[in-house]
Formats: sequence, structure tokens, C-alpha cells
Amino acid sequence: MSDMILACPVCGECLGISDRSYICPSRHSFDIARSGYVNLLLSKHIGKAVHGDNRLMVQARRDFLEKGYYSPLRDAVCSQAVKLLPRGGTVLDAGCGEGYYTSGIRAAFDEAGIPVEMYGIDISKTAAEFAAKRRCKVTFAAASVFHLPVMDSSCDMLITMFAPYAGEEFRRVLRPGGIMIMTIPSEEHLWELKQAVYDTPYRNEVKGYDLEGFDFLGSERVTFTMELGSQEDIQSLFSMTPYYYRTGKTEQERLAALPSLAVKADFEVLSYRIIS
Repeated sequence: MSDMILACPVCGECLGISDRSYICPSRHSFDIARSGYVNLLLSKHIGKAVHGDNRLMVQARRDFLEKGYYSPLRDAVCSQAVKLLPRGGTVLDAGCGEGYYTSGIRAAFDEAGIPVEMYGIDISKTAAEFAAKRRCKVTFAAASVFHLPVMDSSCDMLITMFAPYAGEEFRRVLRPGGIMIMTIPSEEHLWELKQAVYDTPYRNEVKGYDLEGFDFLGSERVTFTMELGSQEDIQSLFSMTPYYYRTGKTEQERLAALPSLAVKADFEVLSYRIIS
């Protein structure tokens, strides 16, 4: 396992730690924040419309996830990660959010006695900050998945939970024979919520599993029902979805009128091996 896989976002050289900073051989320096993460996000890598989740969104998602609503999904991903990397190695969570899944996966490897070095990267500096505060033996950085500050062929496993798919970058950072675990919403995910809010709800389209440069190893369907007992939890869940950004006033009012809701969570955990 490599002691450090983070790369300088300016010149691409390997970063090392000196006191409270990450420094490359060309002396580009990046300070470690008080919370523990490092900001490796260059302004030229930030999209015009997407800057990552803000503090309110990150906190709502953290609070919702910590209530255990998505724990069956986390358990399934943890199980798959341990099964596919039995001898350990370097693991990258690309688009780690506030670290709910990252910390769970790290704990699962520890419980199984499998030695790993883990890294988490998210474009939201707030999410990286929240993740680092978990103190879960994971190195967190703010960066874009489309410009990963990670050395070539340095990762044995890459995990991506609902993050944008950056295939070229994912293939670049994975070692020959490396594993990728990807989680996507399946066709009936949050169906009851969409029924309650929209006049003409639609089921999610699940595309083909083939991805360039990867062998598909299999899919595990993870389906369970969540009993949302408060308007706060309903709003938190909805704010975690892409529907949140394109819902009109009428639909928002319908959502606000729901005192509770039983809603299905429906995911697929996909596993791949990079073609060497």
C-alpha cells in the first residue's frame, strides 16, 4: 500500500505531509484545515453551475443518514467492499459527501481485519469538512471527481455513491485489476414520494451496465421500506434527491402537507473490475 496517493492539483506530483500542510516537490503547498481535510480544489476545476452542496444541505443529509434510514444500503456496500478486496489495499471514495458511507466502509474493513488506506474526495468543501470531523482514519480532500488529485494507478478500489460518473479519471487512478463499486437508484426508488408530490410520477430509467474499460462483475438489488415519521425527515430526504431542484411551488406545498410517509428505497450496487 502507498503511504500517500494524493497528487498536487497544480503540477501532478505526489504530495507529502509537512507539519500542517501538504507539499509537493515543486513546493506547492496546501494547508490542512482545522477540521482535518485539505482543499485541493482549483478554481478552474469548479463548474459554473455546480459548486457542491452547501452547509444546510450537507447537514440535512447527515442528520437524515445518521438516523439509520439508509443503513441497509451502507451494509450492502460494506459487505461487497470487504468481499472484493480481501487482502486490503488503497480505497478511494470518489464523491464521498459528508462521509457516512466512507466511515462505514472503513469500519467494515477494520472489523474484518483487512488493512486499508482510505481516502475520500468531494467537490463540496463543507462536505469534506463534515467528513473529516468524523475522525474515522480516512484522509479527506475537497476536489472534483473529474479532476481527481490522485496519482495514476494508485487505488485498489474506487467507490462511487451517487456521484457523477467520471470514467476517464476513475480508470486512470485504478491499478490494473482494480475494483469499482458504484451505487445507483433503481427504477422504484422513492416511488411513493413521487406519487405524493407529482401529478404524473415516473419510474427511474436504469441504463445498461456496460462501462468502457471495465468488466461487469454483477449487481445486487437493495430494496427496503422507510417509515418517515416527521415532516423534517421527509424534507431532508427530498433535499437529497435531484427532484429537489426542479420541483415547483404546487409540488412543494404537497410535500409540506405530508405528516408522515412510508416510502420504498430501491438501489443497485454494481461491481466492476478494470480491464488491465
